[in-house]
Amino acid sequence: MTSHSELKWLIKDTATQVAEATEKFVIERAQRAIAKRGCFHLVLAGGTTPRKAYEKLATHKLDWSAWRFYYGDERCLPTDDPERNSLMAEQAWLQRIRINPEQHFPIPAELGPEAGAEQYLSMLETQGIERFDLVLLGMGEDGHTASLFPGHVWSEQARMLAIHDSPKPPPERVSLGPALIHAARRRCFIVTGGGKAAAVQQWREDQPLPIQQAASAGDTVIIDRAAWGMSEDD
Repeated sequence: MTSHSELKWLIKDTATQVAEATEKFVIERAQRAIAKRGCFHLVLAGGTTPRKAYEKLATHKLDWSAWRFYYGDERCLPTDDPERNSLMAEQAWLQRIRINPEQHFPIPAELGPEAGAEQYLSMLETQGIERFDLVLLGMGEDGHTASLFPGHVWSEQARMLAIHDSPKPPPERVSLGPALIHAARRRCFIVTGGGKAAAVQQWREDQPLPIQQAASAGDTVIIDRAAWGMSEDD
């Protein structure tokens, strides 16, 4: 597991500034990946904090043709359910930049946990995707990330996970496993809100939370003062 001291913590005053820093980080990583390999494979996170960054990214007039969009986890719900991470990303970003369908790879979680995980892994293997360029990850108030929750046990070699007992509804989900998360060239964690300050403090104390287990040395954490545990007067 990676110590908090091995991470790059970027503390911003507000959630808006976190979104702006994430926007800049993603574009910089994309430019590097495209210059080196001709393509940028990006894993998207769900949640309100990433959504703000996606809305900002959608305003850029970029050549999006080399971008490929994947997901860190998905709820086992119909594809048009408003709780789907893929629907949120489409509405906030992807529909606004009009990418081609072959650039977008939602997790088929509507098929159920096992079938969804199996089909997504098969798609990645067919494409020859062994390493993503960047994985964006959020954090819940309990310290979970993607659909890796405290108290659950999973193999560090797992590439995809079928989740049946999520403590947050819905209970059935599909998630990237630790092997794919750790294999990525870079991970960026995006955390905002005072409700997450207690979990962030545990993370900083190197307690074994899922988010701490998902991190690797050199990763970036973009966090606001509220989640860090600092008031505006500090």
